[in-house]
Amino acid sequence: MSFDATLQRHQRMVESLFELAPQLDALLKRVCDCVLAGNKILFFGNGGSAADAQHLAAEFVIRYKDDRRPLGAIALTTDTSILTAHSNDYAFDTVFDRQITALAKPGDLAFGFSTSGNSQNVINGVRAAQSVGIYTVAFTGQNGGALHTLADECIRVASTETARIQEGHLIIGHWLCEAVDSQLHS
Repeated sequence: MSFDATLQRHQRMVESLFELAPQLDALLKRVCDCVLAGNKILFFGNGGSAADAQHLAAEFVIRYKDDRRPLGAIALTTDTSILTAHSNDYAFDTVFDRQITALAKPGDLAFGFSTSGNSQNVINGVRAAQSVGIYTVAFTGQNGGALHTLADECIRVASTETARIQEGHLIIGHWLCEAVDSQLHS
Protein backbone atom coordinates (compact mmCIF):
# COMPACT_ATOMS: atom_id res chain seq x y z
CA MET A 1 0.00 0.00 0.00
CA SER A 2 1.38 3.40 -0.92
CA PHE A 3 1.83 6.26 1.51
CA ASP A 4 -0.37 8.39 -0.78
CA ALA A 5 -3.24 5.90 -0.43
CA THR A 6 -2.97 6.00 3.36
CA LEU A 7 -2.93 9.80 3.34
CA GLN A 8 -6.00 9.86 1.10
CA ARG A 9 -7.92 7.64 3.54
CA HIS A 10 -6.77 9.87 6.40
CA GLN A 11 -7.81 12.99 4.47
CA ARG A 12 -11.31 11.60 3.80
CA MET A 13 -11.71 10.87 7.51
CA VAL A 14 -10.54 14.36 8.49
CA GLU A 15 -12.87 16.01 5.97
CA SER A 16 -15.81 14.02 7.38
CA LEU A 17 -15.18 15.51 10.84
CA PHE A 18 -16.62 18.85 9.66
CA GLU A 19 -20.06 17.23 9.83
CA LEU A 20 -19.60 16.75 13.58
CA ALA A 21 -19.09 20.47 14.30
CA PRO A 22 -22.57 21.20 15.76
CA GLN A 23 -22.43 18.10 17.95
CA LEU A 24 -18.89 18.91 19.10
CA ASP A 25 -19.77 22.53 19.90
CA ALA A 26 -22.55 21.26 22.20
CA LEU A 27 -20.12 18.78 23.77
CA LEU A 28 -17.63 21.58 24.38
CA LYS A 29 -20.23 23.47 26.41
CA ARG A 30 -20.99 20.35 28.43
CA VAL A 31 -17.28 19.74 29.11
CA CYS A 32 -16.69 23.37 30.12
CA ASP A 33 -19.69 23.30 32.46
CA CYS A 34 -18.36 20.09 33.99
CA VAL A 35 -14.82 21.28 34.70
CA LEU A 36 -15.86 24.81 35.74
CA ALA A 37 -18.15 23.24 38.35
CA GLY A 38 -15.18 21.30 39.74
CA ASN A 39 -16.32 17.96 38.37
CA LYS A 40 -14.25 15.49 36.36
CA ILE A 41 -14.17 13.50 33.16
CA LEU A 42 -13.66 9.73 33.35
CA PHE A 43 -11.95 8.37 30.21
CA PHE A 44 -11.81 4.67 29.32
CA GLY A 45 -11.24 2.26 26.44
CA ASN A 46 -9.10 -0.70 25.33
CA GLY A 47 -5.80 -0.91 23.46
CA GLY A 48 -5.24 2.20 21.33
CA SER A 49 -8.42 3.65 22.82
CA ALA A 50 -6.94 3.14 26.30
CA ALA A 51 -3.91 5.11 25.14
CA ASP A 52 -6.21 7.88 23.86
CA ALA A 53 -8.00 7.90 27.24
CA GLN A 54 -4.70 8.28 29.07
CA HIS A 55 -3.44 10.92 26.65
CA LEU A 56 -6.53 13.10 26.97
CA ALA A 57 -6.73 12.75 30.76
CA ALA A 58 -3.12 13.96 30.94
CA GLU A 59 -3.90 16.95 28.71
CA PHE A 60 -6.74 17.97 31.03
CA VAL A 61 -4.87 17.47 34.30
CA ILE A 62 -1.48 18.85 33.26
CA ARG A 63 -2.16 21.27 30.38
CA TYR A 64 -2.67 21.28 26.66
CA LYS A 65 -0.71 24.33 25.49
CA ASP A 66 -1.06 27.14 27.98
CA ASP A 67 -0.54 27.08 31.71
CA ARG A 68 -3.87 26.93 33.51
CA ARG A 69 -5.29 25.32 36.58
CA PRO A 70 -5.47 21.52 36.45
CA LEU A 71 -8.82 20.16 35.30
CA GLY A 72 -10.40 17.07 36.80
CA ALA A 73 -9.85 14.03 34.58
CA ILE A 74 -8.85 10.44 35.12
CA ALA A 75 -8.10 7.55 32.79
CA LEU A 76 -9.60 4.36 34.16
CA THR A 77 -7.01 2.42 32.15
CA THR A 78 -3.88 3.24 34.14
CA ASP A 79 -3.97 1.53 37.54
CA THR A 80 -2.52 -1.91 36.91
CA SER A 81 -3.38 -3.15 40.38
CA ILE A 82 -7.06 -2.25 39.97
CA LEU A 83 -7.18 -3.56 36.40
CA THR A 84 -5.55 -6.89 37.17
CA ALA A 85 -7.26 -7.47 40.54
CA HIS A 86 -10.68 -6.78 39.11
CA SER A 87 -10.07 -8.85 35.99
CA ASN A 88 -8.79 -11.74 38.11
CA ASP A 89 -11.43 -11.56 40.86
CA TYR A 90 -14.42 -10.63 38.69
CA ALA A 91 -14.13 -10.27 34.92
CA PHE A 92 -12.49 -8.03 32.35
CA ASP A 93 -15.95 -7.19 30.97
CA THR A 94 -16.67 -5.22 34.15
CA VAL A 95 -13.23 -3.69 34.69
CA PHE A 96 -14.50 -0.10 34.28
CA ASP A 97 -17.82 -0.50 36.15
CA ARG A 98 -16.41 -0.76 39.63
CA GLN A 99 -14.06 2.18 39.12
CA ILE A 100 -16.92 4.32 37.85
CA THR A 101 -19.14 3.30 40.73
CA ALA A 102 -16.35 4.20 43.17
CA LEU A 103 -15.22 7.47 41.58
CA ALA A 104 -18.11 9.05 39.66
CA LYS A 105 -20.55 11.58 41.06
CA PRO A 106 -23.38 13.54 39.45
CA GLY A 107 -21.97 16.35 37.33
CA ASP A 108 -19.05 14.26 36.06
CA LEU A 109 -18.79 13.07 32.46
CA ALA A 110 -17.87 9.60 31.21
CA PHE A 111 -16.09 9.26 27.85
CA GLY A 112 -15.99 5.68 26.58
CA PHE A 113 -13.80 4.96 23.54
CA SER A 114 -14.49 1.94 21.32
CA THR A 115 -13.74 1.98 17.61
CA SER A 116 -16.34 -0.75 17.02
CA GLY A 117 -18.80 0.57 19.57
CA ASN A 118 -19.17 -3.00 20.81
CA SER A 119 -16.46 -3.43 23.47
CA GLN A 120 -18.32 -5.10 26.31
CA ASN A 121 -16.33 -3.47 29.10
CA VAL A 122 -16.93 -0.02 27.58
CA ILE A 123 -20.64 -0.80 27.19
CA ASN A 124 -20.76 -1.92 30.82
CA GLY A 125 -18.84 1.19 31.89
CA VAL A 126 -21.35 3.42 30.12
CA ARG A 127 -24.21 1.59 31.85
CA ALA A 128 -22.49 1.97 35.22
CA ALA A 129 -22.00 5.70 34.60
CA GLN A 130 -25.64 6.10 33.71
CA SER A 131 -26.69 4.25 36.87
CA VAL A 132 -24.65 6.79 38.88
CA GLY A 133 -26.46 9.56 37.01
CA ILE A 134 -23.65 10.97 34.89
CA TYR A 135 -23.77 11.95 31.23
CA THR A 136 -22.09 9.47 28.90
CA VAL A 137 -20.30 10.14 25.63
CA ALA A 138 -19.19 7.30 23.36
CA PHE A 139 -16.44 7.83 20.80
CA THR A 140 -16.84 5.21 18.07
CA GLY A 141 -16.42 4.49 14.40
CA GLN A 142 -18.90 4.93 11.61
CA ASN A 143 -21.75 2.68 12.71
CA GLY A 144 -21.42 3.28 16.45
CA GLY A 145 -22.16 -0.31 17.41
CA ALA A 146 -24.18 -0.90 20.57
CA LEU A 147 -22.85 2.33 22.08
CA HIS A 148 -24.63 4.38 19.42
CA THR A 149 -28.00 3.84 21.06
CA LEU A 150 -26.80 3.25 24.62
CA ALA A 151 -24.67 6.32 25.39
CA ASP A 152 -26.31 9.67 25.94
CA GLU A 153 -24.25 10.94 23.04
CA CYS A 154 -22.22 9.16 20.39
CA ILE A 155 -19.41 10.83 18.45
CA ARG A 156 -19.05 8.65 15.34
CA VAL A 157 -15.97 9.07 13.16
CA ALA A 158 -16.98 8.24 9.59
CA SER A 159 -14.62 5.33 9.01
CA THR A 160 -14.57 1.59 9.51
CA GLU A 161 -10.77 1.44 9.71
CA THR A 162 -9.48 1.29 13.30
CA ALA A 163 -6.44 3.50 12.67
CA ARG A 164 -8.49 6.22 10.96
CA ILE A 165 -11.12 6.11 13.73
CA GLN A 166 -8.46 6.49 16.42
CA GLU A 167 -6.86 9.35 14.49
CA GLY A 168 -10.27 11.03 14.37
CA HIS A 169 -10.77 10.55 18.09
CA LEU A 170 -7.42 12.14 18.80
CA ILE A 171 -8.09 15.10 16.50
CA ILE A 172 -11.39 15.68 18.29
CA GLY A 173 -9.72 15.22 21.68
CA HIS A 174 -6.98 17.73 20.92
CA TRP A 175 -9.52 20.22 19.61
CA LEU A 176 -11.58 19.75 22.76
CA CYS A 177 -8.52 20.43 24.96
CA GLU A 178 -7.64 23.56 23.00
CA ALA A 179 -11.24 24.79 22.94
CA VAL A 180 -11.68 24.22 26.69
CA ASP A 181 -8.47 26.14 27.36
CA SER A 182 -9.72 28.97 25.14
CA GLN A 183 -13.08 29.06 26.95
CA LEU A 184 -11.36 29.13 30.35
CA HIS A 185 -9.19 32.07 29.33
CA SER A 186 -12.03 34.16 27.94
